[in-house]
Amino acid sequence: MPEIHPSAIVAPGATIEEDVRIGPWCQVGPNVVLERGVELVSHVVVDGHTIIRAGAKLWPFCSVGLAPQDLKYRGEPTRTEIGPGTQVREHCTIHRGTVTGSGITRIGANCLLMAVVHIAHDCQIGDGVIFANNVVLGGHVEIGDYAVIGGASALHQFVRIGKGAMVGGMSGVEADVIPFGSVLGNRARLVGLNLIGLKRRGYERAELHRLRKAFRILFRENNDVFAERLARVRDTYGNDRLVAEILAFIDAPSQRGLIRPAITDDDDDERESS
Repeated sequence: MPEIHPSAIVAPGATIEEDVRIGPWCQVGPNVVLERGVELVSHVVVDGHTIIRAGAKLWPFCSVGLAPQDLKYRGEPTRTEIGPGTQVREHCTIHRGTVTGSGITRIGANCLLMAVVHIAHDCQIGDGVIFANNVVLGGHVEIGDYAVIGGASALHQFVRIGKGAMVGGMSGVEADVIPFGSVLGNRARLVGLNLIGLKRRGYERAELHRLRKAFRILFRENNDVFAERLARVRDTYGNDRLVAEILAFIDAPSQRGLIRPAITDDDDDERESS
């Protein structure tokens, strides 16, 4: 049986599965689904057509599934989804999608949103993503699995963050970050590879060696145009699984373009970002 505090307000029509815990002063809307084992600690608001998957935990003063901050929004029944095992800490805000976007704001499994994170409408977040405190996302941002977003960073709308990438704290990200890349600064520039993250994920030394070689060709050589360097990497390393992730990311449609190193950056792709 679910455990619901007497002070909580659960609207008729909400679906509350087994072992759900709804703490004091929470409010759950009529189109909300809370799957098995979900916990709303206290003072949590969940509204709209929202699904919170099994085992997710929302801490005090979160709001999930409320209307987007989009002047074109007219109350359409768009959606929000939070994946299993994800933790949403204090004062986070996650807004539903829009009909001019994908129609859904989605957060994957086993993510961690530290305090005061804002996820805007139509964002698509992969599995295992970590957001440090005070991160803000504009609408339509896409973030790949296992990326890490440092504290007080701001991501422009429509930006893509590749799988396993690292965004340093207090960075302003205006364009796309390649998979496994590390960016830093205001405005953020590509400073190297997230090698520590790759090692923690168990990638082999030989794979990392090939990835670093491909990275140097793409972003450290200046003797020809980028398209020619891209073709060289495709021919030499295109069958490598890590390099293939980067190539596919570059090939995919983008509204914001690609973050590259600053012209004055040192040749420092050995940097190991945590």
